[in-house]
Amino acid sequence: MLQTLSIRDVVLIERLDLHFAAGLTALTGETGAGKSILLDSLGLALGARADSGLIRAGAAQAVVAASFTVPDSHPAMALLAEQGLDSGSEILVRRIVGRDGRSRALVNDQPVSVGFLKTLAALLIEVQGQHEQVGLADPANHMALLDSFGVPGAAREDVAAAHKQWRGAAARLAEAEKQIEETAREEAFLRHAADELGALNPVAGEEEQLAAERLRLQAGERRAEAIAAAIAELRPRDRRQAGPAAALRGAARALARITVPAGQVNPAGPAMAAVERAEVALAEAEDFMERMAAAEEDDPRALEAVEERLFALRAVARKHGVQVAGLAEFYADLRARLAALESGVADIAALAKEVARLRADYVEKAAALSDLREKAARRLEKAIAAELPPLKLERARFVVERAMLSESSWGPRGADSIRFLIATNPGEPPGALDKIASGGELSRLMLAMKVVLTAGGGVETLIFDEVDSGIGGATAAAVGERLARVAEGVQVLVVTPSPQVAARAAAQMRVAKRMAGGRAVTGVDMLDEDARREEIARMLAGEVITDAARQAAESLLAR
Repeated sequence: MLQTLSIRDVVLIERLDLHFAAGLTALTGETGAGKSILLDSLGLALGARADSGLIRAGAAQAVVAASFTVPDSHPAMALLAEQGLDSGSEILVRRIVGRDGRSRALVNDQPVSVGFLKTLAALLIEVQGQHEQVGLADPANHMALLDSFGVPGAAREDVAAAHKQWRGAAARLAEAEKQIEETAREEAFLRHAADELGALNPVAGEEEQLAAERLRLQAGERRAEAIAAAIAELRPRDRRQAGPAAALRGAARALARITVPAGQVNPAGPAMAAVERAEVALAEAEDFMERMAAAEEDDPRALEAVEERLFALRAVARKHGVQVAGLAEFYADLRARLAALESGVADIAALAKEVARLRADYVEKAAALSDLREKAARRLEKAIAAELPPLKLERARFVVERAMLSESSWGPRGADSIRFLIATNPGEPPGALDKIASGGELSRLMLAMKVVLTAGGGVETLIFDEVDSGIGGATAAAVGERLARVAEGVQVLVVTPSPQVAARAAAQMRVAKRMAGGRAVTGVDMLDEDARREEIARMLAGEVITDAARQAAESLLAR
């Protein structure tokens, strides 16, 4: 509900703060007093095009702010939550326009785009007038309005759930068919790669084991080569070369030829003893090296086999763009894809059967919903037809057109297309609301629809801009009576020239132009009971208010 409207420096308005109540509020005043400025100002706050021409002469900028209160369950609250614009219990929209024509939009004192402001405004307020109709005239809203009027929510929920299940299964089927198609195109590669990996049979963690074994075998090979070289030094293969053992034996023989007279000590004795010890040490060294060589004896092909395996694994991994550690998993995936290819036809057949079953379920529920909408459409036509004659639209015919959509357009709301149509003269085919009816006819038609469909709208505030222009008497009274009925459910503001309509309001504001400081300014007065009687008398009689006009005003107010 619109709570307040604050206007600063807009055309003839210097400073204005208005407070609105629930129910029906009438805005009246002489022609040219500035009633349109109020609506233009409100429109500016709600995202209308900014124009520097709206700024009051001598002011640097124009500022308009409007505050609303809505229930926590209102769609506007969800929209604000999505944008992180916490509102508490109040929604405050503000628009600032500078002399350069640039404008700023704020919601709850946080900057927003004008597009967002318009989206929010559409959830808060609806304007109906001779030159502007939104909400009811938009075909995009007609299905929701019809459903809210007379279609059970359970039936709509069943259709939405059935559509979700059907389209979900269809999406799974399409994905399965796509995967099978892709797998089929790759079948030759998959089989070749699987055969190659099957022959290799990679094992998780094998690369680390092979690399460690390779290092061990390489180190053993180097040790064996060193031992063999050491033994070769002690035992030259070339017999022409004397090894250390032969040299020691030759030295021993040479020393043995040294003789000394009896009774004398042989000076070669210590040398011979040392040579003998050297021969023993040499033999021990050879024995040690033989045992070392025996310990290092591995399969001469072990290192080659390990390297062949390791290099084969790494080559296949590079070929398929995976790590060696992932080869086992890759091989398992290949086998799974091949298995899926073999079993895919059966899976797709089962999915296709499920999709067909769910589609049939959706069609059945959508058909039941269509029947409910057809019945609701006829009831709505009758209800609105009953409202038209008092509004001087007795020759008009309101029609709810329901058509079946093509399957590609079926959705969670069903398989129907709903449009509200009007024929204003007998014999004419019905057409779109805003194309067939004149401005005044359309405004009154919107009012009739609002009387019947008020519960179907989400907005909390309706504005009717001279919906009663060009009519009077009983027709104006009928308009006032219906506005009052609509105002029982939502807040209604009506800009009206008709005393019959103004008298129906719970509250009345008078827009007047005054002189202040040598300049014309527009002001708004909230009227008490006496002031209302005088204003309605003025609306009845014109400039000269007679006692008869006051009595007529009293009579209207008494009703």
